[in-house]
Amino acid sequence: MSRRSSGLIGVWAEAQRQQQRQREAQERAAFRQQRDAERQQRAYAREVARYGREQQAEYRRQREAEARRRTEELDARVVVLEGLLASGCRAPAFRTSALARVEEIEPFAPGQLAYPVPLPDPARYQPQAGGWTAGRRAAAQQEAQARYAHDLRAAQQAEGHRQEQLAAYRRQYDAWANGRLAEVRAHNAGVAATVEALRAGDPETVVEYFSAALYASTGWPEDFPRQVSAAFDRGAGQLVLDWELPGYAVVPEVKAVRFAPSLDQDKESPRPVTQRRALYRAVLAQCVLLVLRDLFAADEFRTVRSVALNGFVDDFDPATGRRAQVCLASVLAERGAFDGLNLELVSAVDCLTEGLRGQLSARPDQRAAVRPVRRPDEVGSGVVSHGGGEEPDLLAMDPVEFESLVAELFRARGMRAVMTQRSNDGGVDVDALDPDPISGGKIIVQVKRYRGTVSPSAVRDLYGTVQGAGANKGVLVTTSGFGPGSYTFANGKPLTLISGTELVDLLHQHGLRGRLGDGAAVPTSAPTPGAPGDTPPDQDDFNTLGMTWAGTVALDVCALVCHGSRVLSDDHFVFFNNERTPDGSVRMVPAAAGDRAAIRVAFDDLPTAADRLVMVAAVDPVVNPEADLSGFTEAGIRLRDRAGTELDRLDVSDGRPGETALVLGSFRRRAGGDWDFVPGGKGYRSGLGGLVGDFGIDTE
Repeated sequence: MSRRSSGLIGVWAEAQRQQQRQREAQERAAFRQQRDAERQQRAYAREVARYGREQQAEYRRQREAEARRRTEELDARVVVLEGLLASGCRAPAFRTSALARVEEIEPFAPGQLAYPVPLPDPARYQPQAGGWTAGRRAAAQQEAQARYAHDLRAAQQAEGHRQEQLAAYRRQYDAWANGRLAEVRAHNAGVAATVEALRAGDPETVVEYFSAALYASTGWPEDFPRQVSAAFDRGAGQLVLDWELPGYAVVPEVKAVRFAPSLDQDKESPRPVTQRRALYRAVLAQCVLLVLRDLFAADEFRTVRSVALNGFVDDFDPATGRRAQVCLASVLAERGAFDGLNLELVSAVDCLTEGLRGQLSARPDQRAAVRPVRRPDEVGSGVVSHGGGEEPDLLAMDPVEFESLVAELFRARGMRAVMTQRSNDGGVDVDALDPDPISGGKIIVQVKRYRGTVSPSAVRDLYGTVQGAGANKGVLVTTSGFGPGSYTFANGKPLTLISGTELVDLLHQHGLRGRLGDGAAVPTSAPTPGAPGDTPPDQDDFNTLGMTWAGTVALDVCALVCHGSRVLSDDHFVFFNNERTPDGSVRMVPAAAGDRAAIRVAFDDLPTAADRLVMVAAVDPVVNPEADLSGFTEAGIRLRDRAGTELDRLDVSDGRPGETALVLGSFRRRAGGDWDFVPGGKGYRSGLGGLVGDFGIDTE
């Protein structure tokens, strides 16, 4: 019979068993921990592998989608080329009515001058507390009556001055409106004379009209060339033209694109040479037929009996290796034969070579030339060319051609630009797309071939069109200019105003041509309320107001010539886009050393109606679009005489956070003709536009 061990040996044995159990438990725990770690590591590896496969699959999907998109673009391009003639035939025909102008005159808008000066209300002139005695009450009554009489006389004088200004402005407006209307009617009379000359078959008129018809056609892809030389044989009733055709590169060399995952690159499948050559020949034939269609369709008076057309490419002549006009197609088309064609259903190549007995190069890809039927320089009358020679006068250019030139300017700047239809365009002349991924987007372009100043209403209308179309920006291009009201409204908005002189500079910068008349004529502006007459010579006595401030904020410092709290006219608002008043008494000048901006003022020559010169400043929205006036500190105006000697330093209020425009102060005319400076300090959160609105400048 066994018995349980006791004593020291038993205690030691029990301790050994406890230690063994602890070691076994620790080993089991370590094993479980190692097993869990390995399990987690295997799960992580599986997750990484799965994520990598998903990334690879997504990358492959994106590359394959991009390849499909490129293939679809190539297919769409081929569809356009194959249907060039059919779509072109559906475009509206050019008519002489497109050359006429509408007799629209900007309505009379006197602005603040239209509102009478309010007369004082007698009910507001009650006697002040005059005491208990009858004498004091009578004195108070007399004092109230005197104040009312004084204010009434002042209001009546102001009303008389307003009526004088209104009458003067009305006379100016009537003169301007009559001149503008006479200009439009003279233009339309010229159009009528052109129509009569066209009916009579005048060679120069015929060539100019049909050249305009070709440029105005909306049936051509925008990247196709448009260059023409033409002459008219009056005796034969034959129009002879050289017309530029697209080069071989117009047909895509690539047929399809697919993504090769093993090479991680796109593989381009070339278009078969025979297919590409056949399509190019078809394109050339369609171009020739479309030119004939546009010409005969535009001939309202059946002036042209036949057309001799030579289609050429501007390329290297394989026979000489020199750049030349290589004739690839030629045809002599009689009106009777052409009228019997159904162009939307013909095979272009067969129609040209068999139906009209024309010539078409068998190997146009190798620039194998054909013989021209007749060249314009073989005609007795002068040849008119578009695309070379003297710079065109933008003021005399056909409106459609002018819009085409503006679209070409945008394309020269790396954008995509197309002209809109002539009707139902919603106020849009050119649609442009800037491909820049950061600053680009859709651009609405309006074109105004004016001689007079573009009104602010046109700028407001453009802004509404931009908002309605969801565009990123609006551009208004004109051959004339803009007034201060237009620039003020556009300030801070996604609008760009391009005047005539700026347009000419841009054209020349990008290799395009254009001029404004003979350089002697100055565009006439619509009259501005309160504007004085001719500008006198420079003043002999003047002061310079030099603006200084601490901080890095960029500011526009401006001046307003006012009567009370109203600017005399938009032209009396001197700022970055209107650098002087009409009489030159206030003008912006370069800042002297130590100043950051400067304005020159001839106080003695300010208009007699002016009793205040208000100085204002606003954050430059181009340089500091996110800034406010918290960085405008330690500001002052240095008053200098003509010799530059500092006469005084005038302190102005510092800017405040959140505000973007500030009235610095005003010089006020005192009795006797002297001027005192009164500090300002009123700030605006709505920028310069909100500030000048309080002084009567319309920015809505």
